[in-house]
Amino acid sequence: MATPEMSDNTTHSIRVGATAYYLPEQSDPDQRRYAFGYTIVIANNGDKAVQLVSRHWIIIDAYGRREDVEGPGVVGQTPRLEPGQAFKYQSFCPLRTVWGTMEGTYQFRYDSGETFEVEIARFYLRIPKEQQP
Repeated sequence: MATPEMSDNTTHSIRVGATAYYLPEQSDPDQRRYAFGYTIVIANNGDKAVQLVSRHWIIIDAYGRREDVEGPGVVGQTPRLEPGQAFKYQSFCPLRTVWGTMEGTYQFRYDSGETFEVEIARFYLRIPKEQQP
């Protein structure tokens, strides 16, 4: 089965799409350092405003080593999305292997103060075959 080019998942009317790409100029295969960028699009398809509060990433490399990354917001922001609005951002992930996976959750809050989790479906970090060392 081919590796999916992106992930796309909707939880509580919040749609999260993710896609990753290799960053050869920031990688050093001789030192087993591989950098991957990723783009996330978050869309509020619901009927209430929401604010992204925090994130929890689960990163697994080719050897099955797991790293959990948690923190407030994304890229230093805690975007508030009205119904129909979307937020797009880019970030990166270093790995010590030529491929791995990312997945996780975002925590959102309604204006009422109620919080809920939104799933970020698994997506793959991998070097294209033509660029593999």
